[in-house]
Amino acid sequence: MKRPWPFVMLLLATAGGACQKPKDTGAIAASGHVEATEVRVATKIAATVAAFAPAEGDTLAAGQEIARLDTTDVGLALATVKAERAQAAAELDLRRAGSRPEDVREAEAMVRRAEAELDAFARDLTRMEGLLASGSGTAKATDDARARRDGAAAGVAAARERLSRLRAGSRREEVEGARARVEAAEARIAQLEQQLADAVVVSPVAGVLTEKLVEKGELAARGTALAVVTDIARPWVTVYLSEPDLGRIKLGQEAEVRTDSGQQRIGHVSFISPQAEFTPKNVQTPDERAKLVYRVKIGVENNDGLFKPGMPAEARLKPVLGPS
Repeated sequence: MKRPWPFVMLLLATAGGACQKPKDTGAIAASGHVEATEVRVATKIAATVAAFAPAEGDTLAAGQEIARLDTTDVGLALATVKAERAQAAAELDLRRAGSRPEDVREAEAMVRRAEAELDAFARDLTRMEGLLASGSGTAKATDDARARRDGAAAGVAAARERLSRLRAGSRREEVEGARARVEAAEARIAQLEQQLADAVVVSPVAGVLTEKLVEKGELAARGTALAVVTDIARPWVTVYLSEPDLGRIKLGQEAEVRTDSGQQRIGHVSFISPQAEFTPKNVQTPDERAKLVYRVKIGVENNDGLFKPGMPAEARLKPVLGPS
């Protein structure tokens, strides 16, 4: 059965419309705020602030001095430890050098003297034993001579031990102990010298000094923040997008960013959060705050410093129609 020609045309038009993909070319608009990396520069040592050169708003280079702390106490401690190291080094040298030749010769003479005394007391004992055997001596005199001989023998042994100790020099453990004291003093010196270096507080990044937190003459404890340095040159705008819009953007995508004051930049999407969250209350209307959204960062170049942290900003992103 043949269909009427108008009916066939209607079917073809309907099929063609069904195969065609819908196009969504509307730009994605979102509101947010300008943010930037802020570095809180803190002191590593406890000391009085002796100088604070820059003022709020000054541009700082990485490594530029911000503040200088008083180092009087550290300097005195360093001088004390250096003297202790010198004493420990002298003791180590003494241990390594061993006994002086004069001490060894003296010990050798003491051994010869003790041996001579032993020989004399031994002859006295022999005479006393002979007299006792002939009936001319007494047992007490013989015992006294034997005691003197035994004491002299002990003196010889002690003199020989002392001579042996002097010839051997210091024990290995004594040398290692002296070396350890030197190393401990050197480690302490390195620590104090590092504190002297840390007394000059520098900016770890290039940026603008946005907050001065201490004044000259204040006592800063270790870890106290002295200033806040903000990287104004590389800020970003944080916006929040709904899940349907999330599939229409990709990392690196261009975005037009405009502040309420009319400043405009072309930025690029640098971060897309993988987790949904509720829209912050300061971004959207009460109805929008009830929706789950995704945080997106749009990085912008700001070498002229026109974009400042905290500025409200609007972002417009052209949707990615193809697969990202």
